[in-house]
Amino acid sequence: MSTTPIALTIAGSDSGGGAGIQADLKTFSALSVFGASVITALTAQNTREVRAIHDVPPAFIADQLNAVLDDLTVNAVKIGMLSRPETIQTIATIVRERSLDNVVLDPVMVAKSGDKLLADEAIDALRSELLPLATLITPNLPEASVLLGVDEANDSDAMREHAAALLSFGPRAVLIKGGHLSDSGSEESSDLLLNAHRERWLPAKRIQTRNTHGTGCTLSSAIAAGLAKGLDIDIAVEQAKAYIGEAIAAADRLSVGNGHGPTHHFHRWW
Repeated sequence: MSTTPIALTIAGSDSGGGAGIQADLKTFSALSVFGASVITALTAQNTREVRAIHDVPPAFIADQLNAVLDDLTVNAVKIGMLSRPETIQTIATIVRERSLDNVVLDPVMVAKSGDKLLADEAIDALRSELLPLATLITPNLPEASVLLGVDEANDSDAMREHAAALLSFGPRAVLIKGGHLSDSGSEESSDLLLNAHRERWLPAKRIQTRNTHGTGCTLSSAIAAGLAKGLDIDIAVEQAKAYIGEAIAAADRLSVGNGHGPTHHFHRWW
């Protein structure tokens, strides 16, 4: 009997269903991967705002994570919203102890609505505890600037410098997403994939829609799904970018909420 690929998401819950754990599990399923989850925080959230955040106690996060790992053979891990230093330290400890591989870290800091999801005091912990354990990190330009304590990149040269600086913290590779570049009138949006051996620019057509809630969660979980199926990073990133591009292009086929609606995770079936 063939082995079922399993991916685990460690992230916050989005009650509106467009991002976080909900987006991750939809993405895993859409890409033929079985999804397990560890919830780090509950958010009272919709397409317009985050009204409240309830952090899950670190001890219970550890209980969830150990319960999954004691039974399931996890082939890849996606890590998303971690709002507190104690949460980050708890997860980092278990990742190290269990020697987890194929770890995709999406440093979620701000919701699409603009609401903050990461406490300031957690940024240092994220840098020192989790970046060195990651196979790949997937920051957008604002997240990269916060992690580095510098101004946001506004051109490809600055993106390259930021990616190299993030790589020095220890992840095996960095995918820095260029969708926030100030030249938003461009027809293309390029991401940069960098590791110790080479850099690779990945252009994509810029799609005009306001329904982009959960795009970062979806991309990182799609990469984790590829890694869970045994793909190398380059191919996993390529296929994930193709999937998220299609999901964004189909987003306007959905009518969900009155703010930034979700991408269409099941665009190939609905």
